[in-house]
Amino acid sequence: MMSPARLYLLLFSLYWAQGLPVGFMTHALPVILRAQGVSLAHIGGFGLLMLPWSIKILWAPWVDRYGVKRLGHYRSWILLTQFCSILGLFILSLFPISALSQTDYLLLFFVLMFWINFAGATQDIATDALAVNLLKTDQQHWGNTFQVVGSRLGFIVGGGVVLWALDAFTWQMTFGGLAVLVLLNTLPVLLQQPQHDRVIASHTTFSQISIRQYFHYFTQSSQLRAWLWVLFTFKIADGMSGPVLKPLLVDMGLNFTRIGLYVTILGAFAALLGAACAGFLLKYYSRSFMLIVFSILKLISLAGYVALSWAFESKIMLHPVLIYSVNALEDLFAAMLLVVMLTLVMQYSRAERAGTDFTFQVAIMATVGGGLYTVSGVIADQLGYTTYLSMVMMIGILCLIPILKWTGQLEKQST
Repeated sequence: MMSPARLYLLLFSLYWAQGLPVGFMTHALPVILRAQGVSLAHIGGFGLLMLPWSIKILWAPWVDRYGVKRLGHYRSWILLTQFCSILGLFILSLFPISALSQTDYLLLFFVLMFWINFAGATQDIATDALAVNLLKTDQQHWGNTFQVVGSRLGFIVGGGVVLWALDAFTWQMTFGGLAVLVLLNTLPVLLQQPQHDRVIASHTTFSQISIRQYFHYFTQSSQLRAWLWVLFTFKIADGMSGPVLKPLLVDMGLNFTRIGLYVTILGAFAALLGAACAGFLLKYYSRSFMLIVFSILKLISLAGYVALSWAFESKIMLHPVLIYSVNALEDLFAAMLLVVMLTLVMQYSRAERAGTDFTFQVAIMATVGGGLYTVSGVIADQLGYTTYLSMVMMIGILCLIPILKWTGQLEKQST
C-alpha cells in the first residue's frame, strides 16, 4: 500500500507537469498576443486550444477500460501522455517566437499546442482516476490540496517564469526548459510500482457507458440534480472574465517581466497559500459551507478587477502594488474555491467508474467555461472593460443560487 506522503508527492508531480503547458496558454499566451496588438476577440478565440479539456468525456471510458496491466492500468496512460507532452514541447522549442507572425508557423503552433492539450487532458483522466481509487475519504481534501498546489506551481513556471524568460532568454531555451521539467515530473510515476495501481473500472465495458447514462446518474435524486446545476454554473464567471483580465493589465502598461514576476508568479504563490488554507479549513468545516464562503470571496476579488478597470478607463494612475494585490487576492480565493470544488467532485465519483465520473463533472465545467471564454472577448471589445466586468460580477452573484439550493438539499437529507 502506498504511503500518504508518496501518494501526495505523486499527485503533486503529475498535476505540476499538467500545469506547465496550461499555465503558458492561460497566463502567458494572452499577454504575448496582446503585446503584439492582437484583439480581445482573437485572444478569446485561442480558447479553442482548451477544447480537449471540455470534450475528454468522449474518450474517458476508454481510459477506464483499456490499459497495459504490466505497467499499471492508469500508470500506462500517464507515461504515454507525459511522453507526448514532452515531444510537443521539444518541437515547439525548435521555432523562434518571431515566427508567430507567419501564417504557416502560427498554424503549426496551434496544432502543437492542441496536441499538448489533448495529451494533458487524457493524462488528467488517468490521474484523476488514480486519485479517486487511491485516496481514502479522509485524505481527499489533502489530495486535492496537493493537486491545486501542483497545478498552480505549474502555472508559475508555465505562465510567469515563461514571460520572464522570454525577456531574458530565447524561445528555444524557454520551451526546451519546459520539456525538461515535464520529464523530471515524470520520474515519480515512472518509479511507482505497478502493483499499487488498483483498477476497478477496467471491467466496465464501453457499451455500458454513455453520456445519457451519466446524466441519468446525476439526475436520479434531488441532491444530484441540484449538484448538476452547480456544475453547469460554477465556471460561468471565470469563463467570461478569463480572456479579459490579463489583457487589461497589458493595456494598463505592465510589461512581460512585471506580469510574469509580480502578477503571475506572485498570484500563483498566493494560490499555493489559498490551497493550503482550504485544505486546513476543510478539516474543521463542512464542504458545502466552505463552497459558499469561498464563492463569495471569489466574487469580492472580481469586484477588485472592476475597480481596476474603472480606474484605467478613467485615466487614474494606480500604484503597481495595488494591481498586484488585486490579482493575488483573486488567485488566493480561486485556489481555495477550486480545492473544495474538486473535493466535492471526487465525493460524487463512483470508484468503479472513477475516471469517467470525475471527468464527466469536470468536463461540464470546462465546456461551459471554455465556450464562454471563446466568445467573451468579442463582447468585451464592444462593451469595454468596466461595463463588461460589472456584468460578469452580477452574473456571478446569480450563480450562487444553485449552490444555495444544493446545500438546501443536503440539509433536507441530513434531517
